[in-house]
Amino acid sequence: MIGQPLQIGPVRLATNLLLAPVAGYCDLAFRLVVRSILCEDGAPGIPGIPGVPGVPGVGLACTDLLSPQGLLRGTATSLDLAQTNAADKPVGMQLYGGDGAILAEGARWAVQHGATVVDINMGCPVDKVTKKDGGSKLMCSVGNTVRIAEEIVRAVEDESGGCVPVTAKMRLGWEYPIDAQGRVDHSNDAAPALAVGLAGVGIRAVTVHGRYAQQRFTGECHREGIRRVVEAVATSANPVPVIGNGDVRSAEDVASMMRETGCAGVMIGRAAFSAPWIFRDAWTLQTTGTIPPEPGEDEKIALTRRYFEWMLEFRDERYALNNMRRRITWFGKRLGPCKPLKETIRTAASPAVVHAALEEFLSGGLRFYPHSNREEEALAAECD
Repeated sequence: MIGQPLQIGPVRLATNLLLAPVAGYCDLAFRLVVRSILCEDGAPGIPGIPGVPGVPGVGLACTDLLSPQGLLRGTATSLDLAQTNAADKPVGMQLYGGDGAILAEGARWAVQHGATVVDINMGCPVDKVTKKDGGSKLMCSVGNTVRIAEEIVRAVEDESGGCVPVTAKMRLGWEYPIDAQGRVDHSNDAAPALAVGLAGVGIRAVTVHGRYAQQRFTGECHREGIRRVVEAVATSANPVPVIGNGDVRSAEDVASMMRETGCAGVMIGRAAFSAPWIFRDAWTLQTTGTIPPEPGEDEKIALTRRYFEWMLEFRDERYALNNMRRRITWFGKRLGPCKPLKETIRTAASPAVVHAALEEFLSGGLRFYPHSNREEEALAAECD
């Protein structure tokens, strides 16, 4: 499947790469930044970001986790998280919860408001989600979860006329199964049976994060567990694509994930926060065997600036400034020594200060503090 665009039910993506729905980070502005690295037709989305003509990048970008109750009540937070536009396509809207009826109605809402794909979260391990029987808690009762999924699939098919597929994102299971020798025992993973059951009721693709709920976000991704899901679904009566997720930090990691697990696509989360061009790189590697040069400093600053401008456009000034204070840490990871730039943006009281700081950095400033040891500053920046 390496180098093959992903087909999810009736939806054919440009590539087999997906942006993960990471809570607090996958807002509309960032999804557009990822898409703008290179449009499918080769046209640059941002001045100064030419990319490689004719090479697409991300195939599907997903929203933050969405509460169906919040969507149905029209709460400001949920509506902001679900915000999309014509340039943000194809887009997946991910719902979480444990009530099938409410999830089904939330899925109808998603279809009505522009979702290309509706995804069910079965992998989030955080307490506020699992205590309401959502997220990875759904892996504790395969039969009940399959029934919930069937209810959602029927609602989406009815609302969309079969044009919008339903997918699911899960982990390998709830408990972290370590045997007496300290090895991971995959023999009782819930994911293979759950994935087969979901495919049987109309789920059109499954994403598997190779960790257990008890691991939360620590430890390693277990590719062997993902491979077992791929094999189970492939030999079932209803084979669907399985997408691998977890510890993908580079284009090479995408290729090795696919080789080792047999997955049809790869979902990338945190690696994209500091290097949103990872999708372009990973697809180019799959299709040509090479990786394009990393964007230059001016291109990286252009991406950072465009993200901020989109945040100002889609939200308000206060929200945009707060997000830039968090985002500059990620963007700065690929800018070399830039602690003064980060600090200036973290304390910026207005958009003008942010723009001025970016301009000063491009002019050679805000890289080292005055009279500091440059070697010590460079090392500190790498560790920041």
